[in-house]
Amino acid sequence: MISAVILAGGLGTRLRSVVPDLPKPMAPINGRPFLEWQLDYWIRQGVEHFIISAGYRHDVITGHFGSTYKSVRIDYVIEETPLGTGGGVLLAAQALADDRSFLLLNGDTYFAVDLRTLMDFSSKNDADCCFSLFRTRESGRYMAVNILPEGKLSELSAEAFTPEFLANGGIYWMRSSIFNGSFSAGDKVSLEADIFPAAMSAGKRLYGLECAGTFIDIGVPDDYKRASDLLVP
Repeated sequence: MISAVILAGGLGTRLRSVVPDLPKPMAPINGRPFLEWQLDYWIRQGVEHFIISAGYRHDVITGHFGSTYKSVRIDYVIEETPLGTGGGVLLAAQALADDRSFLLLNGDTYFAVDLRTLMDFSSKNDADCCFSLFRTRESGRYMAVNILPEGKLSELSAEAFTPEFLANGGIYWMRSSIFNGSFSAGDKVSLEADIFPAAMSAGKRLYGLECAGTFIDIGVPDDYKRASDLLVP
């Protein structure tokens, strides 16, 4: 069974001016919650089970989806206080078997990654975590990710030396063993600032795969408005 963890616990403060009373993943896009667009895409890619890590207004998410969506099971873990991106993953990982691989998604990001390609690339390289990367020119918003020719990550947060660079798209195929006992459920930690650097220092195998699919991050009002042109029935 392919399981996906979705991080949906953020407060969404940057989006409050246009979506004042909903968690970001439930922001409406063309009459449907953003999270529905995500679930539909990943179900088509073969995901058979979702674990949603929710926090702010979690009742809106659980009330809308319940325990199943289009016959696919949904489980929830609830952040009673904000735990950061890493904390949300640690909570959700308790529901997964040790050393089991799973898909990790950000609840406010849509990235049309081919799951089988990502899984095959990860398996080929025996990766503990495989990042989906996209090309961008927004150096003020996204940090560059440096990879070696074979795809192994050499830097998680690098300076962009060219106008267009590779950035982290927030979609990962990872083993639950990447946490390596360094962090525990309930810890308030960041994936980007804590968990991934610790994994690199511990010698974990982190790889990146450039993906050309549609990318949209609805975390700011301008991109949220643009999403309605990209996500259409």
